[in-house]
Amino acid sequence: MRRTVWAVSAAVALAAPMAAAQTLEVATDQSPVGLDPHVATSFASVLVNGPVYEGLTAIDKDLRVVPELAESWTVSPDGLTYVFTLRPGAKFHDGSPVTPADVAASFARVRDPKTGSPYASRIDMVKSVEPTGDRQVTVTLTTPSAPFLANLPQIVIVPAAAATGGIDLQRKTAGTGPFTLKEWVPDTYLLLAKAGGYWEPGLPKLDAVKINIVPEASTRQVGLSGGTYQLLPNVDPATAATLQGTPGVTLLETTDLSYTLVGMNVSKPPFDNPKVRQALNTAIDRAQIVEAAYFGKGQPGGPLSPALKDWALPVSDYPCYAADPEKAKALLAEAGVALPVKAELKVLGSNQLVVDVAQVVQAQLNAAGFEVALNVQEQGTFIQDWRNSNFQLFASINGGNVDPDGYLYRTFRTGGSTNVFKYSDAEVDRLLDQGRTTLDPAKRREVYADVQKRLACDGPIAHLVFGQLFTAVRDGVTGYEIVGNRSTRSLRQTALEK
Repeated sequence: MRRTVWAVSAAVALAAPMAAAQTLEVATDQSPVGLDPHVATSFASVLVNGPVYEGLTAIDKDLRVVPELAESWTVSPDGLTYVFTLRPGAKFHDGSPVTPADVAASFARVRDPKTGSPYASRIDMVKSVEPTGDRQVTVTLTTPSAPFLANLPQIVIVPAAAATGGIDLQRKTAGTGPFTLKEWVPDTYLLLAKAGGYWEPGLPKLDAVKINIVPEASTRQVGLSGGTYQLLPNVDPATAATLQGTPGVTLLETTDLSYTLVGMNVSKPPFDNPKVRQALNTAIDRAQIVEAAYFGKGQPGGPLSPALKDWALPVSDYPCYAADPEKAKALLAEAGVALPVKAELKVLGSNQLVVDVAQVVQAQLNAAGFEVALNVQEQGTFIQDWRNSNFQLFASINGGNVDPDGYLYRTFRTGGSTNVFKYSDAEVDRLLDQGRTTLDPAKRREVYADVQKRLACDGPIAHLVFGQLFTAVRDGVTGYEIVGNRSTRSLRQTALEK
C-alpha cells in the first residue's frame, strides 16, 4: 500500500518537475461502500466516480445537456435513431481508445438484469446499440424518448472487458475522466491522480485530489478553517451556518435537486392502504422540518425540486401538505386500522441531516396516531435493506434529475429499477409512459403536473424538503462550480493558486 502512494507521488513529481504537485485536499463524511458506476448510487460513491467516469453526454452548471465522450450527435426525424460521434482523443486510463464497441458493451451491462443497475429504467426504451464506424455508434429506440440525452450522463462508458466482468468495478476503476483512482484506504482516504492524455487539452489542472473520510462535521469544519482541507462538498445546513463568515472560506450555494423523504413499502400493511399514506403525509409539518433540521435553509417540496422551475408544482397544490395531526388521525380511522399505528422507520445513519429529519418526523407522526420506532443503520446495511425492500418505512436523502423522467420513471413505474416500494398504479404508469414519449414540452408539462398531483399524497414517498446545497472552499481554490445535481465534474477545471 505504501509503495502505491510513493509511486503516485513520483509520477506527479515527474509530470511537474519545476513546481510542487497540486493536490486538492477534500473532506467528506463517509467512505464509499462500492464504486461500480453502474450500480453504486450513494453520494459517497458519486463523489469519487464523478471525476473518474464519463458518459456520452454531461450536465453543466446550468443543468443543461452538453457533449461529453460524444463530440456530436444527430437524431432522426422520428426520434428513434441517434448517431453519436465519439471524440477522437478519448481514452481509458489504461491508454486504450474509447470505441463504439465499448459503448455498446456499457449499455448492455446497464440493461442486463444480472447487473441490477438502478439506471436500467433510464434506457429501457433502447432497442439496439450498434458500432457503425470507427468513431460512430448508432442507438435505436423502440419509442421516442424526450429525456434520452439527459439520462445518458449516468450511463458511463467502461471498457468492454470491464463490462463483461473482466474488472471488479466495485473495487477498481476503469474510466475516461480527468482523474484515476490510485489508492483507496477504506474509511481513511481515496487518492485520485491526474490521468495522462486526457481528451480535453490543458485539463485537469490539479495533479491529484485526495478525498479524506472525516465522519465528524466539527472536525471537517476545523480542518477547513485551519487549512488542512481546502474543499468540503455537499455541506449540511448546520455546518454551513457555522462556517458562514469564517475568514478564508467561501460558501458556494444553489438549490439542491436532492431531497429528504420517508419511503413506504406498499406491499406491507398498513402502508398498502392509500388512506394510511395520506395520513402519514398529513401528519408531517414540513415547515417545521425546514426550521429544525435545515436551519431555515430549504423549502418544503413535492415529487420534483423547485430548482426545476419549468416542471415543479407549488406545494399548495397538494392538500395533504397542510399539516394537521387531528385530520391524520381521522384518516387512520377511515382506513380502519387500530391506533396507534406501529411502524419501524429505518434511517440512513451515515448522514446526520437525515437522522435529524427522522427525529423530527418521528415526533410529528407519534403525535398523530402513529407509534414510530427509529432504527438508525450504518450505510451498508441500510442500502442492502433498501435494495431488498426490507423495510416498512425508511428515511433517506435521494438525488434528483434534470428531467422529470430521470427520477419519476425508475422510482414509480411498475417494475422500475429503483421502485423498491413495490408501488404499482396503472394510471401513473400510463402517464409516465406518455411523459417520456411525448416530445412537445408544453404537453409534457401537463403530463408531469398530473403525475405530481397523483403521487404527492397517495404515492409511496412522503417528499419532505429540498434544501439549499452548499460547498465550502478555501481561498486559493479556483474554478470549482457547485451544481444542483451534486456533480463533481468541475474538478477538471479546479486549480490551486500559488
